[in-house]
Amino acid sequence: MNRTTAIGAAAFFAGAALLGLVVLGLGGWEWPPRFDDAGEGAGEPGAEERGGEREILYWRAPMDPNFTSDRPGKSPMGMDLVPVYADPAPTMEREILHWRAPMDPNFISDRPGKSPMGMDLVPVYADEARAAPEGAVRLDPGFVQRIGVRTTPVERRDIAQTIRTVGTLAHNDKQIAWVGTKYDGWIENVAVNYLGETVEEGQALFDIYSPQLVAAQTEYLQAVHYAERLDAAQFPDVAERAHSLVEAARARLRYWDITDDQIALLEQEETPRRTLPVLSPVTGVVVEKVDEALDGMYVEPGMNLYKLADLTTIWVDVEIFEHQVQAMRIDQRAEVELPYVPGRPYTGFVRFLYPHFNQETRTMTVSIELANPDLALRAGMYANVTFDVPVARDALTVPEEAVIRSGTRNLVVLELSPGLFRVADVTLGASGDGVWEIVGGVSEADRVVVSAQFLIDSESNLTQAIKAPVPEPEAPEAEPAMTHRHH
Repeated sequence: MNRTTAIGAAAFFAGAALLGLVVLGLGGWEWPPRFDDAGEGAGEPGAEERGGEREILYWRAPMDPNFTSDRPGKSPMGMDLVPVYADPAPTMEREILHWRAPMDPNFISDRPGKSPMGMDLVPVYADEARAAPEGAVRLDPGFVQRIGVRTTPVERRDIAQTIRTVGTLAHNDKQIAWVGTKYDGWIENVAVNYLGETVEEGQALFDIYSPQLVAAQTEYLQAVHYAERLDAAQFPDVAERAHSLVEAARARLRYWDITDDQIALLEQEETPRRTLPVLSPVTGVVVEKVDEALDGMYVEPGMNLYKLADLTTIWVDVEIFEHQVQAMRIDQRAEVELPYVPGRPYTGFVRFLYPHFNQETRTMTVSIELANPDLALRAGMYANVTFDVPVARDALTVPEEAVIRSGTRNLVVLELSPGLFRVADVTLGASGDGVWEIVGGVSEADRVVVSAQFLIDSESNLTQAIKAPVPEPEAPEAEPAMTHRHH
């Protein structure tokens, strides 16, 4: 055999040997498994399962059946991939109560299938239902995490209710003064004749001529002169009676609002004055006037010529609704802001609660008193008013979003342990600051769910429905189609 023939024969036998190895590999020969740093097998996909009875074809995402892989790992949504077996699922030893959609606990079925969202239904086992206490529901921790369940403890705290309303500024009725006369006369020399004018206490408003005043001045001067003459006499009793006449005449002038200074001036001049000035009794602003022009007007007793208002304090009348009345108290603090004076709040206090309601608006008027030292506030202005009213002290509270209000029942979802929940009826009290007072139904040691509680409540209703007995069918039927139920 020559050299060329020998090389060709060797190549032929080597190729035949390689072909045999390939054929053996197709018949079940496997490469030796690889080992990671921990010494565990990490060979081809399903290496661990090959030692079992079921063969794994591939791995897929639980939330996206279209995403598959040839080995274990994570889905794009961060969940563990689940195996897909070649052989049918073996008979389960655990009793399956029903199948449900992983994203909608209200969608259940009596057999495996697809949810309306295209995901595989997951089984609910009887032993899991029996493990939960009466009235409770156990949820898969992964499902709890996916729906974003958040819990918070029941807390004790004070509750303040914030009441916001609008009001109208008004004059302080206790600081209103009407100016008039108690005798007939004619007005002369008017000094204050315009609305809005500011007057000081004791300032002359106008002069008045009155025959009654002239006669009263004359009588007073005569009594004074008579008493002076009798002081030199030898009869003390007669002198005393003369002085009593002087005091009576002086009192008459005072009753007509003639001041002591005016009387002293009369004694000094010893002559009755034809006109006397009428003085302002208070410091304030002219808010009303009997006529446009007062000069020359004839006045009678009881006529209100001027209305003067002291603006150092002012009232705010606000309207509150019926359900807010019980929170109002005398001396309740109020914050007042004027829309056209931003950034300058005023602090006032409730001075009076009116005892009647407006039949049309079903509101009650509350009066607030404000200090007005710079006289910037005027009657008729509008104001925004805020009350922070304490409605409960040291009360058990839960956040408002934790309460499920169905109209006839008020519910909260309690977290008994991780993944175990129970729906509880509660009795609500006052509300405010974003919380509800719980009068009954929970204790201080409980935790309540503040998000996704509607899904848990639906799951709880579903569990109760499954526990109810189902009547047996009267006659056997053919293989039924897959049915679905919504709760």
